[in-house]
Amino acid sequence: MNIKEIITHPEGRRLEFKEVLPEHADLAKTIIAFANDAGGELYIGIKDAPREVVGLPEEELPAIEEQISNIIFNRCYPAILPEITFLTEGDKHLIRVTVFRGSTPPYHLKEKGKRQGTYIRVGSTNRVADEEIIAELERRKRNISFDSERVMDKPAATLEIKMFAVEYQDKTGDKLDEATLRKLELTKEVQGVEYPTNALVLFSDDELRQSMFHFAKVECARFKGTGSEEFIDQKSILSNISTQAEEAYNFVLRHINKGATVEGVYTVSRWEYPVKAIREAIRNAIVHRDYSLTGKDVKVAVYDDMIEITSPGLLPPSIDYSAMESRQSDARNKIIAPVFKRLGIIDQWGNGLKLIADELRDYPQIDFRWREIGLSFQVQFVKLDFEAKQELGQELGQELGQELGQELGQESATRTMYSFILEKLAVEPLSRQELMIAFGLKKVSGYLNRTIKKLLSQHLIEQTIPESPTHPAQKLRLTMRGKMFLELLG
Repeated sequence: MNIKEIITHPEGRRLEFKEVLPEHADLAKTIIAFANDAGGELYIGIKDAPREVVGLPEEELPAIEEQISNIIFNRCYPAILPEITFLTEGDKHLIRVTVFRGSTPPYHLKEKGKRQGTYIRVGSTNRVADEEIIAELERRKRNISFDSERVMDKPAATLEIKMFAVEYQDKTGDKLDEATLRKLELTKEVQGVEYPTNALVLFSDDELRQSMFHFAKVECARFKGTGSEEFIDQKSILSNISTQAEEAYNFVLRHINKGATVEGVYTVSRWEYPVKAIREAIRNAIVHRDYSLTGKDVKVAVYDDMIEITSPGLLPPSIDYSAMESRQSDARNKIIAPVFKRLGIIDQWGNGLKLIADELRDYPQIDFRWREIGLSFQVQFVKLDFEAKQELGQELGQELGQELGQELGQESATRTMYSFILEKLAVEPLSRQELMIAFGLKKVSGYLNRTIKKLLSQHLIEQTIPESPTHPAQKLRLTMRGKMFLELLG
């Protein structure tokens, strides 16, 4: 990208702008934070607010370059070797400092030491890393994962894993015996005794999981409206991690709508959201979350206008959600992920993001958004037409109040077949014969036919195959006006 494109991007995890060379400590903190994470670029000579290229004096560029190199060499440890480049935009001169992802973290300020001088990138800011983050950086240097660390509190043989063992055998056909546990690195031997890893504790139903990982749960909520002030429903999923994704997914399905579309002569059911993509996002949130972060759980929230999934831990440095079409794979949990693969819950080879991208193409009215909030990663499936439908609904409500005031008054006082038909079609499209059966009639009565005819004339219902009224597969379905009529009835 050229400078004109770059300056349109917001500051963030991998990008920062400075008008002039920062104070020594501030520069060192940014370089350290980039090296401890995914790397990044610092542009000097660009004003941030408002964003514009102001440049640096050309004759001072070599001196500024040397000053940058000296600050990094003198204040950062272990050694960080950035790439420093001179750039020109029009008649303005800039310096770009490119920092690559470090291979020997945690990087820190020499004068403060590792415990107080390690910095990480959180959004567009540099923050002091706590002990949990420093421990994770140490693991990254040793190329091990948190879930692979052994737990010495009790031998694996005494851990309660019966439910997981049954599920494993049911899904894979293999018995989860001592040899399999060791092969999957769910246990590790210490002086002749097999001890569980963090991964096996998370898969277990042992009291040790509750004491060690009481935060390893999924909090689900259906909120009223578009804010989080009022609950309609909520559920805490406290089971072991192998079953959490499906429970959370089923919670979502209970709180979203399923309509019907016509393809040729057939009526096809269709969810209002891309549910396969949502299931994949929930699975990713559970299998790739950072279990070393205490006090943080996965959150699945359903609002009127979107579904939001939040997972503890920043996105792995090598994963780029803006390139979802490419197959990407970088498992934070190197023991849990292969087990999820064997259970058929995820695709280990990085097809998950592509699956989400593929299904989203069939849902142009849903916008997929992602962002990092603090030390969490969040995705959203947003209804682009929500506000337009709200406005249309208000207009329809006023229109129906004027046109069908008599029917609204009558049905509010005493419900008749008129509103009962609407309620049944709100669930799914039905034929006249199916409505007949639903009402316990022996035949399609004249009263039923007259009521259907009236609802059709008032555009509260419509035919699924309007171009062929007598088609044998013909059904009736609720219109937007019909939905609004039911809402006005309350």
